[in-house]
Formats: sequence, structure tokens, C-alpha cells
Amino acid sequence: MGHKIGRNDPCWCGSNKKYKNCHADFDEKLAILHSQGHTVPGHELIKTPAQIEGIKESAKINVAVLDAVGEQIKEGMSTEDIDKIVYKVTTEMGGIPAQLNYEGFPKSVCTSINDVVCHGIPSPDVILKDGDIINVDCSTIYKGYYSDSSRMFCIGNVSEEKRKLVRVTKECVELGLEQVKPWGFLGDMSQAVYDHAKENGYSIVRNIGGHGCGVEFHEEPWVGYIFKKGTQMVLAPGMMFTIEPMVNMGTHKYTTDEENGWTIRTADGKPSAQWEIQVLVTETGHEVISW
Repeated sequence: MGHKIGRNDPCWCGSNKKYKNCHADFDEKLAILHSQGHTVPGHELIKTPAQIEGIKESAKINVAVLDAVGEQIKEGMSTEDIDKIVYKVTTEMGGIPAQLNYEGFPKSVCTSINDVVCHGIPSPDVILKDGDIINVDCSTIYKGYYSDSSRMFCIGNVSEEKRKLVRVTKECVELGLEQVKPWGFLGDMSQAVYDHAKENGYSIVRNIGGHGCGVEFHEEPWVGYIFKKGTQMVLAPGMMFTIEPMVNMGTHKYTTDEENGWTIRTADGKPSAQWEIQVLVTETGHEVISW
């Protein structure tokens, strides 16, 4: 927070306004919070108006892709079929699937069924069956900007036990979102998510969470769901991150597939669910960018 800028100089955010009329008060508030021992975001995490517009254009593709999956997903199709839908819609709209070849990930989307927590790899051999629940996690690059969100889908006659897990997980995201307010804390969101999962007898995966997103695929801050209200990074207007708790029916513990190095499964084989949204902190509250 030691950046020096004159009050009559152009603001660091690129608005072309004088600093005193733009982010001077903002920086002063962050400096005070920092002096009180709070973790505050650097300027690199504050999205400019131009960046926000670019990210929203990326998100239009991401949302359209998940809409297309929702219209076509059904019993009997393979997860490879889902991957083909994602690639086709994304590229036809001018985007690039962000997952494809990311750190060696071989497909355009993550498809995580039943006890798969996340990072399920699409395959022609994995066929959706009656009673399955599946998370489809989609990320898009468009003109250098990133969007990221995921949805759960229930295939055919899903048990009430699994349906409740899917519903409560979505409620966790919605309750967490209510706590995203300017000058609050990430921990405010985290505790709301954790408490609702716990009240329903579920656990939350601890070492995998959300993240900043927009200019890069994965930015700071890391977003966990086991933290207390009033802790973690200050939610300054212009911050953007994902809310994506992974809620397990049983233990929070998980295993990583030794063969592919990606796929995460619950340690006890019980189902897991996840919804993901990308959210912007605004001057008055929040705005959901991708869902």
C-alpha cells in the first residue's frame, strides 16, 4: 500500500480522472484497514471498468455454454459428448475453453459425477446413468479475459438424498453471496457457506476452493469456506472472485486419482456437489458475472 501518487495526477485505475476525484478515498480506506492488521487487496486485484466489460463479454459465452449443456444433457450420453458441446459452442462464439491444456488438463470442461468432487475428465467411456448427479465446470477465455462458473445437473430419477445435497449446496452459494458487500470480509461469505452446510449435516472440502478470476484464470485471493466472519481479505469494490464450495455428504476428506493426477473423489465414496458463480464486488453490493 506504499504506492505514491499525487492527488492531481491521473488515477492509477485508468479512468483518466484525477486521483483525488477517483480512488484517493478508496486507497486511504484500504491503508487504514491494513494498519489495523487486515489483509487488503493490491491495485492489481481491482478490476477497471474496461476490464469488467471485457470479463462480462467472456461470461456471456460461459453462460451460453452451460445453457447449451443444460438443454442437451441426458441419460445415456457420455461425458465426452458434454465436452464436445462445450468446445463447439465456445469456439463458435469466438472463445477458447480455458481448461483445455491448462497445466496439462486434456479436455475443454470438467465433468464430476456423484463421488467425484472436482476435475473429472470427460471420456467416451463414462456414460450418464439414471440417478446420477453431475457438476459441469466451464471456463472461457475471450479476448484475453476469463470467466468461470459451474452447475449441477440431476439425471433422471435422482434420490431425494442426492437432490437435497444439490439443493443445499446451491443455497450455500446464495447465502454466501448475500454476504458479499463492499468493505466486508471474505470470511463473512465463508462462514455463511460453512454454517449452512454444517446445519444440514454436510462437510465442506477444505483445501480446494474459489479464486480471483478475470484478467487471469486463477488470481488472488484464494477463497476457502472454513473461515470466520470478519477474517480474510477485505472485500474492496472492483474485486472479482468465484464462490464454489464443494459440499460432501460424508467426510470432507478426498483422494486424488493417481493415474491421471487430476480427478478428486470423496474419501468415503459418498456424493459431492458444487455450484460456482463469479462475482464482482461493487460500490453498493455485488454483481454476479457468470453462473
